[in-house]
Amino acid sequence: MLVVADTSPLRYLVVIQAIEILPLIYERVVVPQAVLTELQHPRSPREVRDWLATPPAWVEVRQPQQRTRLARLGPGEQDAIHLAEELHADLVLMDDEDGRIEAERRAMAVIGTLGVLERAAERGLIDLPSALARLRATNFFVDDALIQEALARDATRKSPM
Repeated sequence: MLVVADTSPLRYLVVIQAIEILPLIYERVVVPQAVLTELQHPRSPREVRDWLATPPAWVEVRQPQQRTRLARLGPGEQDAIHLAEELHADLVLMDDEDGRIEAERRAMAVIGTLGVLERAAERGLIDLPSALARLRATNFFVDDALIQEALARDATRKSPM
């Protein structure tokens, strides 16, 4: 499965020490250069900048061939959407609501950080409650109802029939 990742999922997966789940879940993880540039911002958490100093081999950096301005989207979201289109990606990893709307308008499948964590938990790669506790300790914005729903699905999955 080929995925194109935007800034936010990468940032938060690094911060909560769960970034290594991506190559275990997805066959190819492609990241636009604009996303790496955003992750290298001086206000990015130190652990994110440290991770970028020697990115893992599974991170494939690509540039979209075509760049048209997409209203209300930052460079990372724009390039992730364009690159996902060009590569016929199976999935776009993106949290930004406007970016998700644009990707879905273009008939792309989109999953955010929460969804990635839930998929990893389904495969037994992480403990979802502890990963979500670490995520909540950051400045990640998510409706608490979505967290509770993910935890309920996780509890149901773990409960004996």
